[in-house]
Formats: sequence, C-alpha cells, structure tokens
Amino acid sequence: MDLRHLRAFVAVVDAGTFTDAATALGLTQASVSRSVAALEATLGVRLLQRSPRHVSLTTTGAQLLEGARRVLDEVAHLHRIASESQTELRIGYAWAALGKHTRRVQKAWAARHPGLPLVFVQSNSLTAGLAEGTADVAVVRKALDDSRFETALLGTERRYGVVATDNPLARKRSLKLADLARYSLAVDDRTGTTTLDLWQPGKAPAVVRNTGSVDEWLTLIAAGQAVGMTSEATASLNPRPGVAYRAVVDAPPIAVWLAWWKDQPPQHLTDLITLACDAYRAV
Repeated sequence: MDLRHLRAFVAVVDAGTFTDAATALGLTQASVSRSVAALEATLGVRLLQRSPRHVSLTTTGAQLLEGARRVLDEVAHLHRIASESQTELRIGYAWAALGKHTRRVQKAWAARHPGLPLVFVQSNSLTAGLAEGTADVAVVRKALDDSRFETALLGTERRYGVVATDNPLARKRSLKLADLARYSLAVDDRTGTTTLDLWQPGKAPAVVRNTGSVDEWLTLIAAGQAVGMTSEATASLNPRPGVAYRAVVDAPPIAVWLAWWKDQPPQHLTDLITLACDAYRAV
C-alpha cells in the first residue's frame, strides 16, 4: 500500500471532488484518480461512489477513512520527530575533510546555523560514510558512479608529493612526477586519488604498495619504505614528524565534490555548498 494513494483518497473525501483534491495536492486530476483506483485495487473493495459532480463514501470507505487518517497522522508525526531530532549535520570524509578550508567553513556555518553544528566524521569508504549511514553529506575526491547520489563541485586542489624527511627529494622546493617514479609508491586504491594513470606509459613507479588508511600510508612513507602523492588538503590536516610534503608541479589538480543522497538532501544543503565554494574561491 502506497502512502500517496491514502493521501489521494483522504483528499478526495475532504475536497468533495477529484478536481478539487488534485488542486489541494498540487497534482493532476488523472493522477489523483489513478491513486484512488490503485488503493481500491490493492484492498479489493470500492471506497468511493463516483458521479459527474460529486463523490461519496461507500460503507466500506467510511469504515476505512478514519484508519487512513490515523496512518497519515502517524507518518507526519514520525517525520516531525526525525526533523526535530537532527542535532548536527555530519560531513563524511575519507582523508582530509576540506583541508585548510575546514575550520573556515565550520565557523561560517556556526554563524548562520548556531543550533545545528557542522561535524566532520572520518570514514574510509568509497562514499565517505554516505552509504553506511554515518554521514549526511560527504566530501569526495573520486567521482561517484552511483545513481543514488547527487554531487556538487566545490573546487580543486593541488597535488603534493609526500616523502620521508631524510629522502633527497625533501630538499627540493617542488617535485615532478618523474621524481616520484624512481621510488615505491604508497597508495590507497579504495579512496585515494593517486593512480598510475597520472604517469605516461612506461614512466610510472615500478612498485606500488597498497595501504588501508591515512595513518598506515604516512607511517610507511615516514619509514622511507615508499613515497606518496595526495591532495594539498592532506598536507594541511595531516602533518607528521618525519614526513615532508612538496607540490608536484606537473600533476593535474584534484576535483573536490560534495555528495548527498538524491532522494534525501539534508536541510540547509544550499547554504553548505555556497560556504564551501566560497572558501575554495577565496584561495
């Protein structure tokens, strides 16, 4: 049984005609008529007596009407509970939130929505916690090929090479892709942004070591067992003793997206997108 069908049935009874019910619901008359017919088919009984100018309840329809109202009232009550119980807006991320923009966006958000804190939660999954239900929106740096989600581009970030501080590359002010290709490359092939496709064929690192988290990745690099490449956001939010970050001047930038459930956008989504885009543009 579809709630839309119950709403159409109750609206027709309250309005007195299919035409007026359609106006009240913001639907077409044909849509309301189909909904009521579908409800009658589901229940296997006729609920309304139809005439050219008016509709009236059948005996069974009258018996079911109050039950339909109770169901719709309970559903509305559940929606109110859900909306009132949201005490924070959770932003999922896998690696580095919004980088150096994180605090600025949080402070700007707090000024606009003091009763709804913006909380960043880490989740090393493809959807940064969206699919798992731990986040309401998510910052992603890999395209989401999933029709369940909508995305908005926030901005771009430079790529940084990451090496141990005793590696000769740490003495350089900036790096090129060829500099990193001489070493084993540490990556996170699940949520990371570095792939061998960034190098020309035949010029990529020969050895790739996969890691499962930012901490594991940084520990491997600090030990001199590999080098890495990441977004400037990681360099901003993840300083580590023994690790040096250097800009890679010939690597393409990384796109940063905000993602959310297509059928359940969070409240104040437009505000959040605007604040984040403004922060990236202000660089």
